[in-house]
Amino acid sequence: MSNSRNSPVKAIKKSAFSCDPCRRRKVKCGGEQPSCGRCIARSETCLYKLSPTLTYTQTLENKVKELEHLVSELRDAPASYIENTSIEPPQSAQSSPTPDKKAISKLAGNFEGLTSDNKGRITYHGATSFFQLPKPTTHDDNPKSGPLDIPTGLDDRGSRRERLVNNAWQQRVLETSFETPEPFQFLLDVHWCWIQPLFNFVYRPAFTRDMEQLGRYYSHTLLNAMLSHSMRWCKNDGRIRELLSPFGDGNLFSRQARTLLFEELTLGHCTVPTVQTLLLLSAQECSAGNRTQAWLYSGMAFRLIEDMGICIDGQKYASTVKLSDEDIEIRHRLFWSCYFWDKLISLYLGRSPTLQHSTVSPPRILLDDSAENELWTPHGIVYPQGMGYIPTQAHSISCFMRMCQLSEIFNQILIHIYDPMGQNSEEEINNCLASEGDALMRWWQDLPDCLRIDFKALPSQCPPSHIVTLNCLYLTFKILLYRPMLFRRLSGQRRPDPSHLVECISSATAIITIFDLFRRTFGEGYCVLSLSYSVYTAASIFLLQLQASTYQDDQTLRRMKFCTGVLERVKIFNPVIENSLALIIQALSKLGIDLTTPVIFPDPVGLQDPSITKDTDITPVNHPMIPGNEDFEMVDGFQAPYLDSFNLDGFEISTELLDAFLSLEPIDATVGGLRDFD
Repeated sequence: MSNSRNSPVKAIKKSAFSCDPCRRRKVKCGGEQPSCGRCIARSETCLYKLSPTLTYTQTLENKVKELEHLVSELRDAPASYIENTSIEPPQSAQSSPTPDKKAISKLAGNFEGLTSDNKGRITYHGATSFFQLPKPTTHDDNPKSGPLDIPTGLDDRGSRRERLVNNAWQQRVLETSFETPEPFQFLLDVHWCWIQPLFNFVYRPAFTRDMEQLGRYYSHTLLNAMLSHSMRWCKNDGRIRELLSPFGDGNLFSRQARTLLFEELTLGHCTVPTVQTLLLLSAQECSAGNRTQAWLYSGMAFRLIEDMGICIDGQKYASTVKLSDEDIEIRHRLFWSCYFWDKLISLYLGRSPTLQHSTVSPPRILLDDSAENELWTPHGIVYPQGMGYIPTQAHSISCFMRMCQLSEIFNQILIHIYDPMGQNSEEEINNCLASEGDALMRWWQDLPDCLRIDFKALPSQCPPSHIVTLNCLYLTFKILLYRPMLFRRLSGQRRPDPSHLVECISSATAIITIFDLFRRTFGEGYCVLSLSYSVYTAASIFLLQLQASTYQDDQTLRRMKFCTGVLERVKIFNPVIENSLALIIQALSKLGIDLTTPVIFPDPVGLQDPSITKDTDITPVNHPMIPGNEDFEMVDGFQAPYLDSFNLDGFEISTELLDAFLSLEPIDATVGGLRDFD
């Protein structure tokens, strides 16, 4: 074991833009020019010895040119065009103010904007299409094309938001008067509680209104898809199972959704509910391990939003198309839902992402923030009398917005590090490591306290599920950024950077610590696939630790046992995890580690999870190497943590450990190499 000098607990990342005094003190440097803030405060000479990279310099030069051009266009723009929103991106991620019509038209070139075809359907076409004659590219002061529908400023934005929010609250009140029979209402509530806040597939006010009126934002196809998607968490619920019997134990919903979907596709009459149906079916098939179906459904959804012009900012580029406030809100939400799901399914399947954000894409702004202040409770979970979950603010909109921002960062990681064709150069990977590492750090620093989970000081009651998933995916993306660096030497280095290993191990430990809180509060019955993937990713790091270790690492083994127990449990609801678990067990067996001893994984004390109720005919599942109830204490009505406190103070990184990583092969980043189930 090396001494503390060679085995830092927290390796401070050296920045090429830290001044020499800050570098010597190993403190964070603000990088201000000509002197940083710390040196000014200490009255010291601030000296930058390392020159920035050529790539970074070129990026700055291009950015300066772009901003100079934009400033020249905005010089005479009225202040009323400055955008405002109640849910804004963080300062570091905000876009530039909206330019005037002349400036936008020059930036847009000859882009025609949205149009309606002869059947009244909204779409758009480029200059090479069958549907328009070629036109010269001009930048006239009075263009006939380009973005004609431009926001009129603060008053317009505020009035649009007020109309949307008022309508949303009105629909929520009316929704309580609707008499939706069971089990449909129960299954819909599962979707609104556990799926909608994170993925935002369906705009609730429009869907519930049009479900009563048979309007255009509702379809029987979409309803069946929502019911079918919610089934995997509910079909073992003894209270609901009997009600599902007339519907083929719920299988009818899935068959109906597919039958109606392909009728719509055959007729070519595709709408917003069609896209939403495809997204839900893709997520359902992905969880089941049906790779081909999941990929095809998502691909059709992404093609459809192109065909319907949803990938275009409906506010700026409406052209002659008349879109209501609600239309624009729904289209913008749906684009970002597709964008997020594109990154997740690309991650799960090890593919290149399809959707990219451009200058004409919908902005990452949602005007209807009514769901932000709603109270969230875990639907479907019954606590004993005298105990229960204290309702907490949902923060659904801000969570979704931050998730979309995080997806933009991960999109770069997928492209520049995880090219499935293996065509990423060393320079490309190193640049991505630096830029996206900084982006992840800024994202975390900007994250509001209401969305941040301090895994070193966990609350006794778990935050809402979507907030848990947000935090776990952030930690997962950090692992995926730094994990490949453990198996390669950078130029001029004899072994991997120890800070990368620290990032991976600390993130993996944080994931299972947060998931343990989730499990103790909610059980695993409502664990979405992205949470399962996070645990799988954490397990991959513990596996590498065990493979590289030269001694019996009991702490890491205990954490690995927790992961395998969780994956064994959640594969009931996410069958694709069975493949991932098999890969881990196989790798452990080669090390002579047997985790197959059947030890009961206890149900969380004080929690009745209807998805695993005792009155079902499902055979109880034994789960490996997790202690029984006698090993647990109670804290504020919930189980005490299974894991030790989050502590890396005694963790040391030896040179032998780093050298061992160079000879290892990382486990597959996909969910166990998905295959098609019969």
